[in-house]
Amino acid sequence: MSIAIVTEALSDEPLAWLGQRCSVVKAPVGSREFDDLASECNALIVRTYTTVDAMLLDRLPNLKVVARAGVALDNIDVKACRDRGVEVVHAPGANSTAVAEYVFALLFDALRPRVFLDRSLDQTQWEQTRGELIARRQLRECVLGIWGFGRIGKLVARAARAFDVETIYHDVVDVDEDHRHGATPVTREVLLKQSDIVTVHVDDRPTNRGLVDVDAFGRMKSDVVFLNCARGLIVDPVACAEFFVAHPSALAMLDVHDPEPFGPTHPLLDIQNVHLAPHIAAATEFAKTNMSWVVRDVDRVLRGDPPEHPAPTTAIA
Repeated sequence: MSIAIVTEALSDEPLAWLGQRCSVVKAPVGSREFDDLASECNALIVRTYTTVDAMLLDRLPNLKVVARAGVALDNIDVKACRDRGVEVVHAPGANSTAVAEYVFALLFDALRPRVFLDRSLDQTQWEQTRGELIARRQLRECVLGIWGFGRIGKLVARAARAFDVETIYHDVVDVDEDHRHGATPVTREVLLKQSDIVTVHVDDRPTNRGLVDVDAFGRMKSDVVFLNCARGLIVDPVACAEFFVAHPSALAMLDVHDPEPFGPTHPLLDIQNVHLAPHIAAATEFAKTNMSWVVRDVDRVLRGDPPEHPAPTTAIA
């Protein structure tokens, strides 16, 4: 029977399904269980924090498939796998809706101040509280700029259209008008200059490391709302810190970071208008289960069949 090692948590139902088809062992890299089974392992299932590189692959001589229970592949050396005849599979689209919803959760937090009352207020306190919570602007008054127009970028544009938000986007790929959801394509420079809100949804290709740099921040509005729910490597953290310290009316809301977790000297810590979240945009039970069903492709490969979702040769959003 084939042996599959699961290094990070999977949802129960997909895990049980796979367990009916092969021997499943939950063991993080570096554990005794992993070391004991490495030479016999046929499938390796990872999430975000297991690095699959040539060094690890050398320890897995009988490996047939690496599965990423998620979308991004920046923690997997796909070429090194394929050079060894190891297939790589992932779960594109499994968490797109969850991430798009989270983008709007952040936007409403940014634009609509609110409190919940835990005590009664007299008339004066009531009126004072209401006055303090008047939003400076609402979403419909903003220009929304989407940098990267893949699956998630398109979902964000579709939702924005329902709010009658003027939406522009920039992408390196031409998008057919029928799939733009009312968003207008613009250059990078125009997007950065005109957007009241900039949300980044580009992929993890190496050329996107540090994409949002000093020049990019320097082109943004002084009161921009900047969101990154894509990949931590996209944003230059020092450039980001310098911009938001210099522009107290601006606001950054960052769900992803490089590295994760970051340490106490991370340049974006302790900046009042920079909010850091612990990589939770896709953290819904529905999305987690969808991503975990990557095990279907694990089973396909172990049976000698072609997978439904092989890793692309280029990065994916």
